[in-house]
Amino acid sequence: MKITEQIKQPISQEMELFEKKFHESMSSKVALLNRITYYIVNRKGKQMRPMFVFLTAKMVSGGTVNERTYRGASVIELIHTATLVHDDVVDDSNRRRGFFSINALWKNKIAVLVGDYLLSKGLLLSIDNGDFDLLRIISVAVREMSEGELLQIEKARRLDITEDVYYEIIRQKTATLIAACCSLGACSVDPEGVHTERMRKFGELIGMAFQIKDDLFDYTEDSIGKPTGIDIKEQKMTLPLIYALNNCTKEEKRWVINSVKNHNKDKKRVKEVIDFVKNKQGLPYAEKRMAEFREEALLLLADYPASIYKDALVLMVNYVIERKI
Repeated sequence: MKITEQIKQPISQEMELFEKKFHESMSSKVALLNRITYYIVNRKGKQMRPMFVFLTAKMVSGGTVNERTYRGASVIELIHTATLVHDDVVDDSNRRRGFFSINALWKNKIAVLVGDYLLSKGLLLSIDNGDFDLLRIISVAVREMSEGELLQIEKARRLDITEDVYYEIIRQKTATLIAACCSLGACSVDPEGVHTERMRKFGELIGMAFQIKDDLFDYTEDSIGKPTGIDIKEQKMTLPLIYALNNCTKEEKRWVINSVKNHNKDKKRVKEVIDFVKNKQGLPYAEKRMAEFREEALLLLADYPASIYKDALVLMVNYVIERKI
């Protein structure tokens, strides 16, 4: 059994029902919108976000979920999907998960409007049911994700990111959303308890590890045995590169920054930067930091009683670190 299926097993019934409810939550009287939302629903990925919501809810409650849990999972998927549709427009991207993006098939204007529609559906689903605590968690996540993206753009122009600024960027850009899923799950079943903040922190730590793993993929060989170097081509400052820049001479630093700024399309130069980062031990350092975030996350689960939901969350943490894609 694949690890993702193993993780999903304790919540398989909830996930099935969730898919139905999620589909319903997108429906509209406009045929064009329904056609587009049908396309979105049918190209779903690994569904890690709703899985986090249901697993944390069931671990915290001792095995039960309620309507609020389903609504929380739907809202986070609606709002997250809205941000992805908008991201593809911002990045001028034609593909997402191997499928054509909405803007590639229906143009930017429609993609932006569909994103707005999904956002409003998410907000209304919470408001109509009085789930203001859940709405607050999600709204904070969207604000942070936007700030993180803008902070990265601001810093990328100068390529002067310190390790602390890097953590702040990935905390906002990536970790916030996973943190929101976990705190949502806890809050849906125990609104007043201490679990909401504990699970938020748990999700944030997994999100940090998840992003560092993504950074490392840039230096691992692809199917034809070459490091991808995509982040370097896109002038993204990742942890292995930041570490290498902090542990080299002024001349080396000048050369690397010049390479990333002005020669990022030159394959030979990109490969030289990749080799430089490897020689400066940037990869083992990033792996060490990733392992630290993982250990911290697992510590937060330690006090919860043994259950299949807790086991699945531990599997999820390990999957984030060990995944191949």
